[in-house]
This record gives sequence, structure tokens and C-alpha cells, in this order.
Amino acid sequence: MTTPLQSATAGGSYHDYVWTGPRPLTLRSWLLCLAALVLAAVILTWSAQGTQLSWGELANGLPQIGDFLSRSFPPNWNIIGNLIAPAIETIQIALWGTLLGVIVAIPVSFLAARNLNRNRFVYQTVRQFLNVTRSINELILALVFVSAVGLGPFPGVLALALHGVGMVGKFFAESIEEIDDGPLEALRATGARPLQVIVFGVLPQVITAWIATVLYRFEVNLRQATVLGMVGAGGLGFELVNSLKLFKYQDTATCIVVVTLMVVVADTISSRLRQKIQDGRVH
Repeated sequence: MTTPLQSATAGGSYHDYVWTGPRPLTLRSWLLCLAALVLAAVILTWSAQGTQLSWGELANGLPQIGDFLSRSFPPNWNIIGNLIAPAIETIQIALWGTLLGVIVAIPVSFLAARNLNRNRFVYQTVRQFLNVTRSINELILALVFVSAVGLGPFPGVLALALHGVGMVGKFFAESIEEIDDGPLEALRATGARPLQVIVFGVLPQVITAWIATVLYRFEVNLRQATVLGMVGAGGLGFELVNSLKLFKYQDTATCIVVVTLMVVVADTISSRLRQKIQDGRVH
């Protein structure tokens, strides 16, 4: 339920709301809330035991972490020149992994949207396909594609693209399901074909959310591309693993710094683009 929060804006209007759940009013509802809290405490305790959660062991291991950091400092800036090509390769993997994933996710999302696809069997089949593709980790997919096409950046692109179909397709489909059906019904009433309904009724309502999703997915793929190199899929991850295997921790620190800077720059650019889109300055 919603309750109006009367906070005046600059224009003097009152339109802000606070979203709250129903407040317990009876003894039974209070007991149910208490039971839910107890159940949550039991689940958290059980999961802590299963994960061997121990702050004492973490405290005892802090000296080892300090030793690793001391060996990694200062970073070996002399290898920066050797990291330019792997860094560019990482960006290329993320770019093509995102592009291919989005290209496949667009038509799939229309089939996975309940308000567009009335065929329940097709809808459920596509939904389960999206569930399967995004449930398999990119590292596992990269290992499969490495065995299929060999070492290099190409299996990394394929792994990111296939996993991206599941993730991006889900977000695209959910944004389609949240649109206003009024324009769609009006177009259908005038005899518009399904493709015309999508182009003139669906896309104008979802394009902003789709662009934001694509930008965010590129950020994720950029981080994942560095990890995929650890299984032979190219990029900075390959250099990172090699430096760790050779105990060249200063080289490892340099790789981490480069990866961090790449992610920060990508995040800054995509955040500004998303802000411009939300402000309506870019269409």
C-alpha cells in the first residue's frame, strides 16, 4: 500500500510517496511476523555453519594478506607497454560479447514477453532457455568453447554472448511486460501487423530501459572478460594468471591496476550516458 508523504517540491506540489507493507494489527499477524524473524535467524545460522563463517580465522589470516600486498607493492610499471595489447583485446572481447548477446536477445525477448506472446508453450520454452543460459557461469561456458575452438579471445566472446542472451533477454522481456498496453491495442484495432505493433508500440516505450541495460551489460562483460583470460580466453586475465603462477606479484598488481582503471572509465562513461538518457537529452 502507499501513503502520501507531504514533502513540498520546488514547484510547491506534493507528489512523493513512501512505499510500506501492511502493518500488523492483530495478535495473529504479530505472531506471524515473529515466526518469520525466527525462521530468518535459523536460516542465517544454518548457512553460516555451512559456509564455515569464522571471523577469527579471517583475523588470523590478515598477516598473510598483508604479506601478499607487501610483495605486490610497488607495481611494476615497466610492463605497462606489454599490457596495452591485452587490455585492448579485453575491451574487444567485452564489446563483441555484448553486441552478439544483444542481437540474439532482442528477438528472443519478444517471445519471452507474456503480453506479446500468447502461446503459453512457446513462452515457457523460451523462458526456460533464458534461465538455462544465464544459470551457467561464463567461466564454464568459456571452458566449453575453448575445447571447441581453441585458445584465444574468440571463446571468450562466445561465452559472454551466450550468457548475455540469458541475462539481457530476461531484462528486455520484463521491460516489455511492464509497458502500457493501450498503444498496442490501438495499433491492433487499426489492423497493424505484429511487426508494426513492435516498431511503433513497443520499442518507443522500452528503448530507454534497453539502452541502460546494454550499457550495464557492457560493464559486466568488461570485468568478466578479464576473468575469462584465466582459462585461456585471452585478454588481461591471461597475463594476470601467468604473473601469479610465476610469483611475480608486482606484475600482478600492475595488471589489477590496469583492470581497475578500465572498469572505472567504462563505468564513468556509461553512467553519464545513462544519466543523459534519463534526463531526456539523448533519444
